[in-house]
Amino acid sequence: MIRVVVDSIRVSLLTQHRVVVLRETDNKRYLPIWIGPFEADAIAMAIQGHEPQRPMTHDLLKAMIGELEGQVSHIFVNDIQDNTFFARIVIDQRGRTIEVDARPSDAIALAVRTDVPIFVDTHVLDQAGVFFDEDEQPGPAETQPAEPPSEADAESDTELNDDSMSIFRNFINTLDLDDPSKGGSEKS
Repeated sequence: MIRVVVDSIRVSLLTQHRVVVLRETDNKRYLPIWIGPFEADAIAMAIQGHEPQRPMTHDLLKAMIGELEGQVSHIFVNDIQDNTFFARIVIDQRGRTIEVDARPSDAIALAVRTDVPIFVDTHVLDQAGVFFDEDEQPGPAETQPAEPPSEADAESDTELNDDSMSIFRNFINTLDLDDPSKGGSEKS
């Protein structure tokens, strides 16, 4: 298991699809995973510390685990099959360990709410992880905010976004946009 952190959430300016980018804590390898817009918003809200007026699904899940005397230990992106990622939510409940199958986006949304570590299996990073050259690594000026840009921001930052997205050029060039099953998405 390799520990990762949420590096960013990116939005394709052409398709408006979201990608959550995980980054190894001890290395410069990245793991991009295509996710849905609602999950992207749920992750971004939690990272930015926004509290919804009413509990969202991931807040409800966190509350239910707590009410059942459980505590999320960590989440684990444990497999990739046919470009579909799989994850497990690991819960400690009164000395018992429970693992629950989950989509990576839901597991990550729960992890950022419970402030628990995120791990990725070595074979997943070996298969889908991306290294970047020194000159392609995102610096502070190139990192996009976790919150998706508004339409006005997207239009005014097109040149900046094109440059900052260059670190994902190799990944994006491998995608077959006519066949989403070949694009490294998560299990629905």
